[in-house]
Amino acid sequence: MNRIPPAIVILGQNSLPIAKKISAHFPGSQIYGLIDRTSNTDINFSNFGETLRELFATETPIIAICAAGIIIRTLAPLLSDKRAEPPVLAVAEDGSAVVPLLGGLHGVNDLAREIAAALGVQPAITTTGDIRFRTALLNPPQGYYLANPEDAKTFISNLLAGAKVRLEGAASWLSESNLPLAKPSKRIAPDAKLTIRVTEKAIVPTPDCLVYHPQIVAVALTKLSNIEPEIAVSCVQQVLENVGLAPASVAGFFALKDEMGNPALEAVSQYFKVPVRFFNLSELVELDSIEFIENKVAQIALTAAGANSHLIESDRPNALNCAIALATQPFDARAIGISRGKLAIVGTGPGGAPWMSPEVKEILREATDWVGYKFYLDLAGTLREGQKRHDSDNREEIDRARFALDLAASGKSVAVVSSGDPGIFAMAAAVFEAIDLDAKPEWQGIDIRVAPGISAMQAAAAAIGAPLGHDFCVISLSDILKPWEVIEQRIAAAAAADLVMAFYNPISKQRIWQLSRAIEILLQSRDAKTPVILGRNLGRPGQSVRVCTLGEFQPQDADMRTLVIVGSSQTRIIPRKYGDVWVYTPRRYDK
Repeated sequence: MNRIPPAIVILGQNSLPIAKKISAHFPGSQIYGLIDRTSNTDINFSNFGETLRELFATETPIIAICAAGIIIRTLAPLLSDKRAEPPVLAVAEDGSAVVPLLGGLHGVNDLAREIAAALGVQPAITTTGDIRFRTALLNPPQGYYLANPEDAKTFISNLLAGAKVRLEGAASWLSESNLPLAKPSKRIAPDAKLTIRVTEKAIVPTPDCLVYHPQIVAVALTKLSNIEPEIAVSCVQQVLENVGLAPASVAGFFALKDEMGNPALEAVSQYFKVPVRFFNLSELVELDSIEFIENKVAQIALTAAGANSHLIESDRPNALNCAIALATQPFDARAIGISRGKLAIVGTGPGGAPWMSPEVKEILREATDWVGYKFYLDLAGTLREGQKRHDSDNREEIDRARFALDLAASGKSVAVVSSGDPGIFAMAAAVFEAIDLDAKPEWQGIDIRVAPGISAMQAAAAAIGAPLGHDFCVISLSDILKPWEVIEQRIAAAAAADLVMAFYNPISKQRIWQLSRAIEILLQSRDAKTPVILGRNLGRPGQSVRVCTLGEFQPQDADMRTLVIVGSSQTRIIPRKYGDVWVYTPRRYDK
């Protein structure tokens, strides 16, 4: 079963060896290190409290190598619903103590045991039921759902007081525990006042009976194109009710690849909080002889549920083509078929990790594949275990977009990495251009999103003041994809309109005269004293931001890593005490 990889948080370099030892035990985990006090970590942070609270809010398991007190004080304002708390543990700097703090309903004690075993110590587990019974009734293993957690506290108290319990149904994690199970005989079993029932059936729990639903139900759906999402959810509810199955026993929904992206499937998945997985026709099991709705949908259900599974007959609502199969054991739907492919075009900002939004960091962390120009992928950071990186030349944007789309269509979660903002002269437009040009049917089902980043013009403007404080425009001086005549027209029109202008791609080895010509055009209508800002290597080593006038500005002052901002007639320079300046454009326009 899949679980979210933990974040391992350290405050000093002495904690790094223990952090690496723990990280090696949890594939996909990342080490967070405090800036200026740690090095060679996966992610740097400057504010411990904000970082810990952000991880907690996103339900990321937290392993903090520090004192337990600072963790408790940091997270205390967020504690309200223990059912929503991720595992949180404190580990001593030398690895001598592992203390589970929060997340009892999400396996914190099991996580503590794993970490302690990796470090060769005993975990400091204080939960009485967990210690005595060697199992957590409030936190069943993945693949099982506790239907009545509100009864569990009293139930466990009765067990601790000496009550016997009868187990109905099969679950090795219960039968092999230290629970005081009544022997299955007529003489002793009636004396058991408590019952644990493991069943896929929808039954009404009682205070003296804990009900666990195993996720053994595979629901196959086909021909959903004409069904509204709300109707699909209602129909699935009705089908499950007809056959007496608990919704919590559904492990996943399954369909053919040509249904990928169908809103009805997405709605069903979100409502029942289980994944949708897809098969090719060639992957379906063969049916010898069966009279059941339609063979194809039955094949999908049996393929998903696996060997020795069986179909359940049911009356179907007319709107839905559905089949249900029961597996012999709980199963992880995410390990079957493929998921709906995801493609996120992300902007890392002009520099590295400090410039990235939390959204971009999360996408990069969760993606299976990174695609991009090598230099930009380097800025994105290090890969976690299991991720793949696909480098390409910076001039192969459309081919890169096609490759990323094909990768996502195969069920991968792909991050296409741009610097700056991906929607400004970058990969977002290239991806949609590829979709528009090729119109591949298999791309239509991909979940595509654009995650914005800080653009170079924003970074340059922020570094010097507020030159973009009034109306402005953005022009690329590259004439590779558009005629130079068009660029000249736009420069002249923007200059006549008295707009502040941000120039991308001002000059390169192949394009050496265009910037000089742009300056000539600007000087025809703009004062030679107009401020010009040159931002180079923004957010990267060697960053520089300087100010000159339009009359002083020379083409050799810029290169491809320079962002040029030319002010309007209103743009002002404010001298600073020690020789530097601020530049801003007033919000009011006086002419």
